[in-house]
Amino acid sequence: MLIRNLTPSLLLSAKEYPVVAILGPRQSGKTTLALDTFPDHKYVSLENLDDREQAAQDPRGFLETHKNEFGMIIDEAQHVPSLFSYIQTTVDKDKKRGYFILTGSQNFLLDEAITQSLAGRISILTLLPFSIKELSDNKILPETSETLMFQGFYPSIYSEEVLPKPRPAQWYANYIHSYLEKDVRQIKNITNLSDFKKFMQLCAARTGQLLNLTPISIECGISVNTAKSWLSILETSYIVYLLQPYSSGFTRRVIRSPKLFFYDPGIVCSLLKLDTLEKVVIESTIKGNLFESIMISELTKLYYNDDKTPHLYFWRDKTGHEVDCILDQGTHLTPIEIKFGKTIRSDLFRELNYWNQLTNSSPNNSYLVYGGTEKKKYFDINVLGWKDLQDIKF
Repeated sequence: MLIRNLTPSLLLSAKEYPVVAILGPRQSGKTTLALDTFPDHKYVSLENLDDREQAAQDPRGFLETHKNEFGMIIDEAQHVPSLFSYIQTTVDKDKKRGYFILTGSQNFLLDEAITQSLAGRISILTLLPFSIKELSDNKILPETSETLMFQGFYPSIYSEEVLPKPRPAQWYANYIHSYLEKDVRQIKNITNLSDFKKFMQLCAARTGQLLNLTPISIECGISVNTAKSWLSILETSYIVYLLQPYSSGFTRRVIRSPKLFFYDPGIVCSLLKLDTLEKVVIESTIKGNLFESIMISELTKLYYNDDKTPHLYFWRDKTGHEVDCILDQGTHLTPIEIKFGKTIRSDLFRELNYWNQLTNSSPNNSYLVYGGTEKKKYFDINVLGWKDLQDIKF
């Protein structure tokens, strides 16, 4: 069994709340984590059409049928939103902690009615695919960052229970197909899935770049409003995220457009037809962007796995100065520069030095994360290899 770093937070939440939701992308390990953590709970999946129909047509009967003294795990709970108000009634009668464990591959808690039904009764956790730290803890971390770009982080790629192990290119192609057929159709009932896939491909080619939907919409043959709607689908289902610019306390000279990132590089490689490791290593022109995406995603996972809300930003002014990541820690800001190269050079610290002078900050609170493995101080700035982001002080 592969260890997940979210487990302690999950156990703690189950002691404090009657309902715990584990959200995250399809196949990020939510079901496995729930079953491993609560083996005595009754398990039911709303992917099963019979169970889904019963839950929708007779929610009280559904909850009674699957009643268990320990509790229930309801998998893919977003399929029956009307069930949540009946869960509320149940927990209001019997306030047993950790009774309902819900999983969802869409952020169903964005639904205002659902949020109101479960307000004060639910703990919300997010489980993304493996982090670098988890792969390292389980002794299955690839040796190179390029291999990680190709293989991605999804548990199925690393599972010892599935033999032979799936080939990453085929697995991600099937994943994207299932995502389009099961998730995208349900969220917006989009009929032209080929256009949506093209939209995903255009976004993948721009990972790590400032978001500009106008050229994407033109190339895809859709309106900007449709592009915004489709982007929200990718966000809701944990495929992409927008890194917002940090602008507090700065003048209008700061760029205010977000940057587009994919949570998993394996999906990007599949969408861009980088179907072999050799293509990633030799032919890819976006390795730097993929590396930055992996590092930003890793920081996000470190927060989520500790049941904390990530407060990550980037900073760029209109003269071209940029810091790849800013952690807003409440009392102070932590700047992080991300470089794919494996050689430490003095010019890599230029933007951090500029930021520290601009904000009158100590370099001891700054980090350079790079594609090598050394940990050291350089100009009083902390230098970390790509495997060591957990050493950043949160």
